[in-house]
Amino acid sequence: MKLLQIMRPRHWIKNIFLFAALVFGQKLAVPSALGRAIGGFFCFSLAASAVYIFNDIIDRKTDSAHPEKCKRPIAAGAISVSTATVMSIGCAVPAIIGSFVLARYFGIVILTYIVLMILYSLGLKRMMILDCVVISIGFCLRAIAGAVVVGVFISPWLIICTFALCLFLAFSKRRSEIAMLGEDSESFRQTLAGYSPELLAHMVDVTSGLAIVCFLLYAMDERTVARFGTVNLVYTTPLVLYCVFRLSALIQKGKFSGPVQLILADLPFQIGFVLWVLSCIAIIYADKLGISFGGT
Repeated sequence: MKLLQIMRPRHWIKNIFLFAALVFGQKLAVPSALGRAIGGFFCFSLAASAVYIFNDIIDRKTDSAHPEKCKRPIAAGAISVSTATVMSIGCAVPAIIGSFVLARYFGIVILTYIVLMILYSLGLKRMMILDCVVISIGFCLRAIAGAVVVGVFISPWLIICTFALCLFLAFSKRRSEIAMLGEDSESFRQTLAGYSPELLAHMVDVTSGLAIVCFLLYAMDERTVARFGTVNLVYTTPLVLYCVFRLSALIQKGKFSGPVQLILADLPFQIGFVLWVLSCIAIIYADKLGISFGGT
């Protein structure tokens, strides 16, 4: 059970970004593409777990003094460093091999992600703003990986939207950490010393607005309209606004330790997100589903 815990399977939800290309690339109804996307999801999840374990090994002393992270098996001493190291390698190897079996370029994306996250754990996470930028690039690699493994074109606007949205999530997490840890925040994460609640609130506002604008530009882009044969995707914006604003409001109140915890626990957010996904599927696959939208 402890070995499974250090893999952080709850955080595998982050890898749903891989399925974006499947949906927006109109491959959702193609069994082979769906199978490759699912395989890619598990490969990326194992790669992420390898990185999580490596990061926990590096941070075990700092985590042991953290009010929540001290419960992690490595920080608590329940799992030895040697066992954790073997586990990390045991996750990384099948992830890399499996990814290259699925698609050569998918394997390259997985390797790039692992190397980038190792560099993040070793030092980049101590650099203010750059720490959040690197995390966001990691999420963009997930989106790119999804497109590569399925074999579809992914709009640059969608990549930029993903980057801005993940910057928003990263800054939101920093804001949440400051709200929860208070004056002791910098002792648990060095970069928090350079942030202030006011600065992070501004960054959250800017990145959330940028993400929404990029989504609108993607929805109205000529290539998108030509591909889907409709501009109706833009009308899902109210659901996007609701999800972004609710996440921002709850995170800044310090009610959750991070976006993952909020996404897994907040029912209103979950309902809004599911409604957005279903709306996008209905619009993108309207012809196949026999749905007619007037004026498209």
